Amino acid sequence: MKNILLASLISLGCANVYAQSKPNKEDDFYRIITIPIPDNIKMEVGGMQVLPDGRLATSTRRGEVWMIGNPYLKGDGKPSFHRFASGLHEPLGLLYRGKDFLVSQRGEVTRLVDSDNDGVADVYDSFAKWPLSGNYHQYSYGPVPMPNGELLVTLNLDWVGRGASQSKWRGWMLKLGEDGKLTPFATGLRSPSGFGSYKGDIFYTENQGDWVGSGRMTHLEKGDFAGNPAGLRWSKEEGSPVKLTPDDIPNTGEPLYDVAKRVKGLKPPAVWFPHTLVGISTSDFKEDVTSGAFGPFTGQMFVGDQGHSIITRVDLEKVNGVWQGTVFPFREGFMSGILRLEWGLDGSLFVGQTSRGWSATGKSEFGIQRLAWTGKMPFEMKTVRSMPDGFEITFTTAVDKKAAADQESYKLNSFTYKYHQTYGSPIVNTEEVPLKGIVVSEDGMRVRLVVDPAKLRKGYIHEIKAEGIKAADGNSLLHSIGYYTLNEIASGTAINPSQFTTTVKATVDHSAHNMATADAANTAPSAKRVTEMPASWTSGPDQTITIGTVPGLKFDISEIQVKAGSRIRVVFNNNDDMLHNLVITKPGKLNAVGEAGLNLGLKGSELSYVPRTDDVLFHTNIVEPEKTESIYFVAPKQPGNYQYVCTFPGHYTLMQGKLKVVK
Repeated sequence: MKNILLASLISLGCANVYAQSKPNKEDDFYRIITIPIPDNIKMEVGGMQVLPDGRLATSTRRGEVWMIGNPYLKGDGKPSFHRFASGLHEPLGLLYRGKDFLVSQRGEVTRLVDSDNDGVADVYDSFAKWPLSGNYHQYSYGPVPMPNGELLVTLNLDWVGRGASQSKWRGWMLKLGEDGKLTPFATGLRSPSGFGSYKGDIFYTENQGDWVGSGRMTHLEKGDFAGNPAGLRWSKEEGSPVKLTPDDIPNTGEPLYDVAKRVKGLKPPAVWFPHTLVGISTSDFKEDVTSGAFGPFTGQMFVGDQGHSIITRVDLEKVNGVWQGTVFPFREGFMSGILRLEWGLDGSLFVGQTSRGWSATGKSEFGIQRLAWTGKMPFEMKTVRSMPDGFEITFTTAVDKKAAADQESYKLNSFTYKYHQTYGSPIVNTEEVPLKGIVVSEDGMRVRLVVDPAKLRKGYIHEIKAEGIKAADGNSLLHSIGYYTLNEIASGTAINPSQFTTTVKATVDHSAHNMATADAANTAPSAKRVTEMPASWTSGPDQTITIGTVPGLKFDISEIQVKAGSRIRVVFNNNDDMLHNLVITKPGKLNAVGEAGLNLGLKGSELSYVPRTDDVLFHTNIVEPEKTESIYFVAPKQPGNYQYVCTFPGHYTLMQGKLKVVK
């Protein structure tokens, strides 16, 4: 496939594709190509398969299966669309098997066959069934094949203000036999839209929710419990390999890794995806098996994110028999929420997207795009490896040794999340990881960061920033940050200080925050967040306004009118199944406040994603699903069109309204 790609690049006049320059945009290395879709087709992709003849098959949330010809846009650049099946119930998975398709519906896997070869399915066989409660959140995914030929399906939990398993096997991964028999494999799943094989092992991705502090990727083995106890309702059923019950799961708010030491069967994630820092809702993933046609990351994983319309990159390693690794930013700017990924025959990556009810930063309701490597080598941190005294970073190209040896080029922190029934979690237990020494390899391809081993905390996410690193040719890193989940510390010999390229001068660590400190900062009252009616308001507020939420990242009221200088009570009801806040800004400052909230980094959760700026007039804190918060304030004396917005990262571009202040 690599030769095919190079030939096509040369034909486009890109013969100097490997020549070094100094680009620093993602588009210079990975191009997004949009497949035009006819106006009358609602291509809300739920499943996707590339066929051997080059066509792209898709299932849609509207209940259809389409065959797309010429998805690579060759010749006249026009794709063709042919409807193969219809009348299905929100199919969120599609598998081509040569003579038939298997497609997931809400309550079954259906076998589709075109028996008369007219291009339209005329056989709809029920291949496997499971019961339904009728809850809107009962999504079903798969089947996904394993290398050994086995098939897997996963069943989403219901949502009733919390995750619930109202019908059998909801919250489970099951194996699907050729006879249609379902065999329970593992549980603790909440919203498992992404799952499959990596190096022969089974992994699945999860989204923030109840019992899930942040997005994560977990290695599942038979009998594992991944963390959400709703599915344990069925653990005593015949055939269940899981022996835990809901009563076995403590709701203490300790880190999940620590709880797993006491609760046998609870499986910590292989990789955490820090919420809002690298996406908000992980989806499908694919191992790079293109043998270099997609760039220098063969053997790594690419992971979609539905809410932030991005793809991240995951590099895994196995230490002491346990999977762990790093998530890096990779490519942003897709048109809608990413749900499905599929390798093309040329080594490009098809990206199937949808956002209805699952709003995303991409402005479109749906779409199919293709991500193709341009052939230019990006300057990136390629891998991070655990060492007995820190981490070793390898790069895609040689580094500037002087910059790589400078202690100011790096910043390391560690943090984690609470494991509790509450929806999501603040970032807790943040601690700086000071450097002791730096070792730059002779060829400039590797840098070893040496720290005090006591600062390496198992079960914690270790943020590695390398903003000062330059390539030998002067380029900056395309992405200068990675998040390494440390479950095990590698054995081996620590570096002798005499071998350091740089010995780092000791600095005083002022960055430690314990759990109580983060919570206190998150709930502390201020003049911009008054949650009790002032005592001076003896006759109460002049006006009470109730604002709720509706699906699609929207407030249920888009405009409010108040009198200048009047006493206002705002009741914010979060009716959604996501976290939200309500922030009132000065006129014309909504986007600036939203961007500032997005850029808070590790401090975001602690500050409820409300930036400390004069452009913010009043605000609630983050409000959990099905919860309410009231704030009291005096309306501005100056009439004008003020604004209100949710500054939870990724929401501000859609979730906004107007506060009209009149005389």
